[in-house]
Amino acid sequence: MARAVAENRKARHNYFIDETLEAGLVLTGTEVKSLREGRADIGEAYAAEADGALHLVNAHIPEYRSGNRFNHEPKRQRKLLLHKREISKLAGAIARAGVTVVPLKLYFNERGIAKVLLGVARGKRQHDKRAAIKERDWKREQARVLRGRD
Repeated sequence: MARAVAENRKARHNYFIDETLEAGLVLTGTEVKSLREGRADIGEAYAAEADGALHLVNAHIPEYRSGNRFNHEPKRQRKLLLHKREISKLAGAIARAGVTVVPLKLYFNERGIAKVLLGVARGKRQHDKRAAIKERDWKREQARVLRGRD
């Protein structure tokens, strides 16, 4: 069972998620220890293509409390581990207008390896967000009415 460290809950509100895929992360030892403490923030993070690789930009993993002078930089770019065809596919998606790659969840898999769930996302406009909220409220009201009939 995967243990979630951080979730980007606003991503599904702000974006239409077209597809998801799992990627590994290149981390230092103090970053892994900080993640195991459950401390990370990926709310402002996104993936960007640089020199033929994808990097996770703006993800905040705070310094490890018991770390020494070799502690990591909290907001550094972290390389994502993907197959070449996945990188080229995502880089092509990023190049298109209005498409971005956002991290949805940062977690440890069953083997204890840090992974990130990426989503290929298109931005929602304000009226799309309002429609989603309206639909969610309607479904909640339906469920309430159906529960009351029993």
